[in-house]
Amino acid sequence: MGGEAWAAAGVAAALLAGVAWIYNRLVAERNLSLQGFADIDVQLKRRADLVPQLVEAVRGYAAHEKALLVSVAELRAAAIAAKPGADASRFENEKQLGARLKQVLLLQEAYPQLKADGNFRDLSAKLVDTEDQLQYARRFYNGAVKQYRNRLESFPDLVVAHSFGFRPLPFFETDDREAVKVQL
Repeated sequence: MGGEAWAAAGVAAALLAGVAWIYNRLVAERNLSLQGFADIDVQLKRRADLVPQLVEAVRGYAAHEKALLVSVAELRAAAIAAKPGADASRFENEKQLGARLKQVLLLQEAYPQLKADGNFRDLSAKLVDTEDQLQYARRFYNGAVKQYRNRLESFPDLVVAHSFGFRPLPFFETDDREAVKVQL
């Protein structure tokens, strides 16, 4: 084997090593994003588990708020039935559920007797804590997705990503810019 053959083999090995390094980095970034989503999913499940209890606590005090309570129950059912994984349509449904839950928590201002109910106060506190944890998990997930997407769009990573079928993950954005303030 001549010098040119060795040089060509060396270039091919370096190129293969570079592709493997980029591929592994893309896999790690994607897995970090999916781990971030799994943390979100835990909080979404916790929130979904709290919803029926909260709706039941409110139902006795605010019977004529039936449309809001039905809407919350329907959005919860849709959230539970959503396909697993990071999906933009699932995120949209969860955003709507979060907005409706804030409306339920604000009912305590219109119904002082609801504010005095210990069960409602406990559920409200748990829901607010869950929303805070969800916000932190969403922030982590979105940061990981941003980093992953940057790799997918940067040269030479984009060549490897396209060759191996890596796809961008959606951001979990929210329209809400302020936390729910519940005074117990």
